[in-house]
Amino acid sequence: MTASPAAVTLTARAQDVSSEIVEDILTLVRHETGSYDLPGLASGLDLLRELTVQRLGRPEHEERRPGGECGDTLTLTYGGTGAGHVALVGHYDTVWPTGTLAGWEQSEATEDGRERLSGPGIFDMKTGLAQGIWALKLARESGVPLPTVTFLFNGDEEIGSLSSRPVIEEVAQKADVTLVLEPSAHGAVKTARKGTGIFHVTATGVESHAGLAPQDGASAITALSEFVVAAAKVAAPDKGTTINTGLIKGGSAINVVAGQATAGVDIRVSSAAEQARVDEELDAIEVSDPRVRIEIDHAWNRPPMTLNAASAPLLDLAREVAREQGRDALRDMAVGGASDANFVAALGLPVLCGMGAVGDGAHAQGEFIYPDTVPAQTALVAGLLGRLAEPLRG
Repeated sequence: MTASPAAVTLTARAQDVSSEIVEDILTLVRHETGSYDLPGLASGLDLLRELTVQRLGRPEHEERRPGGECGDTLTLTYGGTGAGHVALVGHYDTVWPTGTLAGWEQSEATEDGRERLSGPGIFDMKTGLAQGIWALKLARESGVPLPTVTFLFNGDEEIGSLSSRPVIEEVAQKADVTLVLEPSAHGAVKTARKGTGIFHVTATGVESHAGLAPQDGASAITALSEFVVAAAKVAAPDKGTTINTGLIKGGSAINVVAGQATAGVDIRVSSAAEQARVDEELDAIEVSDPRVRIEIDHAWNRPPMTLNAASAPLLDLAREVAREQGRDALRDMAVGGASDANFVAALGLPVLCGMGAVGDGAHAQGEFIYPDTVPAQTALVAGLLGRLAEPLRG
């Protein structure tokens, strides 16, 4: 399909303002918003709201839902000229603790001279937030009929969307379509994601003096170590199931046989059947010392996401918009990570994820974006908004 004049104009406009979009991205990155830093999250959300209002004006409706021990969730609704309603969802919390930014190099060039921009949360996912805001701005400027757009910014996605999930589901059910502004998979949208479990395992043993009466003790640390090794063997990578123990704490002193130890276990599955198998096999693990009690909190956080029947027409439309803008075929991918799109897909509603940044290194020191991709990604979302003034029909 030949690029349409209107699409060419939109992408050209996105290119013209790319430096402003990038500056907004860096403004968000320079304000650290680690998932456990409540003051940082609060002021970061204030900044994000201010930036949105600066670019789009005051919303017709806004609501800030308190997150309790998590970051707040903010919804901003901008009325459209059509009957459609689109939710743009993105999280402003990052995995990086406050203080990480100091000493982090923000700009570099690759061997082929292509610029990279780096910073805590720039890829996952502050670039997507800025691009989403600008997408609506550019779509407005194009003069085409537009849907009502509700932005949902949550501050707890990286720790499971514990407080924001009900709000996400509520907003998605009111919208015709949800676009999640998570980073792309090297330019591809994400239509399938693994389900996730955040399990907490507690081992309770018997304390004793490690020198005077070691035989009287039952080490919770030793038992938990046995459990962790056994749990790792439950993984089945060929079936898409991975198990990672990422946190371990335990004991009270070096010279005391540990009476308690805990572990945090990250579990990823591609199907409900694997979820059931993992539950059963973890419960069946036995440790060598019967005096130690193992308790498992089976906290399944997000269901597996697949390309459901409701989302397939949305993917087709996104590909059509990409072709009109002169892009190569828009690919879709299944990925191992989970996002808030999992919740929407589980409701059987239309959703596309990975509408944000192009780059790499999520959750890794040195995560980065390619700033030369910002105009095209912004234009893609803007173009989609311009095609969703009426509810999507499957």
